[in-house]
Parts: sequence; C-alpha cells; structure tokens
Amino acid sequence: MNFMGYERPDGSIGARNYVLVIPSLLSGLVASKICEFVDGTRTIVIASGNFEGHTNHDRAIADRALIGLGLNPNVASVIVDNEYRSVLPLSEEIAKSGKRVETLDPAKDGGTFGTIEKGVQLAREMVREASQMRRQEFDMGELTLAVKCGGSDATSGIAGNPVVGHVFDRIIDAGGAAIFGENTEIVGAEHVLAKRAVNKEVAQRILKAADDIDAAVKSTGEDLRTINPTEGNKAGGLSTIEEKSLGAIHKSGTKPIEGVLEYGERPPGKGLWWCDNNPGMNIFTGYAASGAQLTIQSTGTTSFPTAYDLLLPSTGVVAPHFYTTANPRTVALAPTSIDFYSGGVLEGTDTIESAGEKLLEMVLDVVSGTMTKVETIKHQNPTSFYLRDPVF
Repeated sequence: MNFMGYERPDGSIGARNYVLVIPSLLSGLVASKICEFVDGTRTIVIASGNFEGHTNHDRAIADRALIGLGLNPNVASVIVDNEYRSVLPLSEEIAKSGKRVETLDPAKDGGTFGTIEKGVQLAREMVREASQMRRQEFDMGELTLAVKCGGSDATSGIAGNPVVGHVFDRIIDAGGAAIFGENTEIVGAEHVLAKRAVNKEVAQRILKAADDIDAAVKSTGEDLRTINPTEGNKAGGLSTIEEKSLGAIHKSGTKPIEGVLEYGERPPGKGLWWCDNNPGMNIFTGYAASGAQLTIQSTGTTSFPTAYDLLLPSTGVVAPHFYTTANPRTVALAPTSIDFYSGGVLEGTDTIESAGEKLLEMVLDVVSGTMTKVETIKHQNPTSFYLRDPVF
C-alpha cells in the first residue's frame, strides 16, 4: 500500500511541506511574528518563553528536540533565530540533511524589528520554493508513526488500542517504524513488554524505566498506584494500574521492541521502538522530533464537558494529529475532533483486523494530504520539552 509524499534530500518522505521557524531560546517573539505574516510556516510555541532547561544535560535534550523538529520529513526548510545559547549547533546539524537552513542574528540583522523583516522575506521565499515541490507515490514502509493513549477506559484495551496496534504491525511489516511510550503507562505491565524486547539489554532498559518512574513518584511522597488510574479511568471501568497498563500497551501491536529511545531521539533503524517519555501533551513534540510524520491519539472517555466538542490540537508542531476511539460516547461528545471510530469491534460489526485495515487506509489518506479534524484549526497550543533534571 502506498501514499503520496514529498521526497527530501536525505531520502526521507514528508507528509506535509512546512517551513519551520525555530525560535530563539530567549523569546519566541520574532518566530511567532514571522509565522503570523507568512502562510505555510510553523513554529514552536513555548508558554514560558524559555525552554532550554537549566543543566547542560537538559539543554542538550531541548536542542536535540529542536534539531529533530527541523529534520522531520514534514519540513521542507528551516529558519533558525538567534541560536547563540544553544548547546548543540542547531542550524549545522539540520543542514546535514541537505535542507535549506537560514539563520537570523539580531546583532547583525537590525535588532528585533530588522530580524522580523528579514525573517519574513526569507520565509516567503522558502515557502514559495516549498510550494514548487510535488507529491510522489511511495511505499508505506517510508512512514514513522507514533501513538499516545489517553482517557483510558474499558474500550481502550479491548478495541481502541489493539486496532492502532494492527496498523503499527502493518507499517512495520512494510519496512517502516513505529514509536510508543509513556513510562507511567507501562507500570504493572513492564514485564510483558520486556518479553518482547529483541535482547536482554533492551529488556533491562524497559524494566529500569518503569522502576525509575515509580521511584520518582514515591520521592514526592505520592504513590503511582494511588493516583493512577485516575478518577476518570475508574469511571470508565478500570480498577488498577496493572489493568490500565495492560490495556495501554496494546497500542504497540505485536512486533519485537528494537530499543528504547530518549525524548526527541530519532530511531536508529526501522521497526518498533519504546520511548521513555511521560504522558503529557509534550509527548507529541518529542514524537515529531523523533521523525514521526503523523501522531495518533487513541482516546477512551473524554473529561471535557458536553459543551466542548473540540479536543486538543497537536503539540507536534510539524506532525499532524489524528484522534481515534472505540467509545461511542466520545464520538458523540467530540464529533468535530474524532477522525476514526473502532467501536464496531465491540458492537460485533468489525474485527480488530478489519477495523485496523480501515484505520490504515485513513492513515494513508491523511499522510497523502487530507487534513485531520483538529489540523483544520489554526490555533496551536504551547508546548514544552520533557526535561527531568532539577530546576535551580
């Protein structure tokens, strides 16, 4: 099965064709103003205006994520604003892919207003260049998909997540890559994942990640098992963390786990990868930095009031966001957000395999250019990076 995408100089295939403007570590003002003026651009919105971290380790993670976003196949070219405080050479690393990379420097470009003017003109030129590219047909093995589950309930583990897992299996069989994660969502089922690891080292890393997050929560005086499942999960039919995790890991499919990724790290090969990340919305930023052309959220119940039918837009910046559920109530509450319904598995009109094939067809349609429902909203939520060192 094939999709229509944009070929990049490094051989990767894009599902979208953006110009990415990477903001300064000090402020996103210049980048945001450039994107306000120029259609076809994307930038990273940071709530605090600062996402560099405090330790050099965390700063390197943030830089790795920024580089990864620039390298994402959905990006045609990149503008980097004022990178002097970066630990890693952002523009240099992105340029290794063969993409056009331009830099802005307020010290040379006329301060804030001069930099905005230069950036707008560069972005206009780069967007026009990108618009001259044409989609071509490629095998689905060129795809990297990433998934998060949320609002887990009884429908998630029985139908919602396994249908996504079927798509993962099909993409991997075709030669592609798939990423899943959420360290708090494997506790109680980490031993099951460890058995799927390709070797003992990968298995030990999975087990250690579960132990580490369990210990980190306990260090705060809390216990993961008293705060997870949440009240919403319990209302949806889940009673223990083990039950929730056993349902959550179904989203990964059945393939061997090739390795463990850090936040924003790119898979060194094809196949299935587990990422040591946390289930906040910044997970999608990390997935895009890891090279995912599409991010999927498999959701159970919604915690939104019935008056709200719009689920959260993606924080994946350059990766479109796709919602799927097996819960009919969620579809009824959020019809303007849910892209795919797999509840037919529970209703007896579908099997996991048949629903999975339908989902795969829709995924291939989206990566060929069709917008997801929340992608049609121009609003972009602020994001952050998953930084774990102490703040001082």
